[in-house]
Amino acid sequence: MDKVMEILKRSEALLEGHFLLSSGKHSNRYVQCARALKDTRDGEALGKIIGEKVKDLDIDLVVGPAMGGVIIAYEVGRALGKESIFTERKDNIMTLRRGFEIKEGQKILIVEDVVTTGKSTLEVKKLLEELGGVVLGVGCIVDRRGKDVDLNMPVYSAIKLEIESYDNDNCPLCNDGVELYQPGSRKMA
Repeated sequence: MDKVMEILKRSEALLEGHFLLSSGKHSNRYVQCARALKDTRDGEALGKIIGEKVKDLDIDLVVGPAMGGVIIAYEVGRALGKESIFTERKDNIMTLRRGFEIKEGQKILIVEDVVTTGKSTLEVKKLLEELGGVVLGVGCIVDRRGKDVDLNMPVYSAIKLEIESYDNDNCPLCNDGVELYQPGSRKMA
């Protein structure tokens, strides 16, 4: 965990301010894992840390949702010696493209950069299961889920961070007039 925090701090991936999360919630802190993954040595190290946590699982395939999960899913796949593919949104719906496919009964680890509400993770899980895959769990760099978020599957994180989030209509940062930023890649309604 110290290594992970050192990477996040050195790469300036831990941001302070007022952020609109892909879940629609607001937060005073944001983890921009793309910054932590820009140095390939750090990406490799983070992939190995997650890979070590899941090494005893019988994984056939690693799947990361675009954008945030693409690089870290690749690095976890590399650490495990497994293939890695990614899902992406088409018309705001998670899908497989680029000739990627899921084989019936294939055992899959979903890998994300950050898990907060699990919305993207659950979208990917639903898609993979509809295609015949068996999802064993989710790996991530940062698990920032609140105590009320249960994904009904194991979560293997490189680090767990407690970061507050607020509903839009009950956000103290909005009430204080702090400018809102949307750093994520999901299109919001």
